[in-house]
Amino acid sequence: MTRLSIPKTYKLAIGGAFPRSESGRTYEVLTPKGAFLANAALASRKDARDAVVAARSAHAGWAGATAYNRGQVLYRIAELLEGRREQFVEEIRSSEGASAAAAAKQIDAAIDAWVWYAGWADKYSQVAGSGNPVAGPFFNLSVPEPTGVVVTIAPQGVAGGSLLGFVAAVAPALVAGNTVVAIADFTRPLSAISLAEVLATSDVPGGVVNVLTGSPAEIAPWLAAHADVNALDLTGAGDLDWVDLEIAAADTLKRVISPEPGIPALTLGRILAFTETKTVWHTKALI
Repeated sequence: MTRLSIPKTYKLAIGGAFPRSESGRTYEVLTPKGAFLANAALASRKDARDAVVAARSAHAGWAGATAYNRGQVLYRIAELLEGRREQFVEEIRSSEGASAAAAAKQIDAAIDAWVWYAGWADKYSQVAGSGNPVAGPFFNLSVPEPTGVVVTIAPQGVAGGSLLGFVAAVAPALVAGNTVVAIADFTRPLSAISLAEVLATSDVPGGVVNVLTGSPAEIAPWLAAHADVNALDLTGAGDLDWVDLEIAAADTLKRVISPEPGIPALTLGRILAFTETKTVWHTKALI
């Protein structure tokens, strides 16, 4: 007996839950050959606002966690990705038209990226911070702190990168204690939502990572102008009018990370791009 196929509808990930778009809109995700693959939620302006509210609510807890704890949580994500390897292989094969070997290679790279960033969680502040020399009986320390709520646009349509590109866009912001609203690859969003499902079953608090699927050209301007967003990462904005996005971000004094071609490299600079430096003066104890 032939079983009835039940295509999955990939929903949004907001505040630790997986709602449909409040607008009720969806769009079809197709294979590279044009065959129907799945339905995905088409995020609206209201969904974007809800994601920012969730990210802001989760920020204090995530930023307040110890660096060691954040590193352990990120490492746990890599473990869960390893356990769901077959699912991600199938999604990448179907959405990107990749071979099983190429899909497995991309998953390996994504897992390695999580591990790499997890290892920096309790170390980057030692590299970026400093004890500053001063003339007088004072301590002067500079330490990196999280920027706040970060909006990132994942790389769009990059060959061999629907999962890896999303990880490379999101992970460095999390290391520093930021919360994230991420716009997934429009044509290949399946891995991003599946990763959000992994996060929901991990130790990542709800609202720390929020994933919107849909048109970056429609969603990004609203987020760029949102007054409660602290940073805008234009990693995947190469085909958008990112100059207008920068202008909108400037109106609310956001930090803007300019676009770079392809998938961002694993660098310490990617972590530091999402930090602010706080300098503290403290009087030396007189004995």
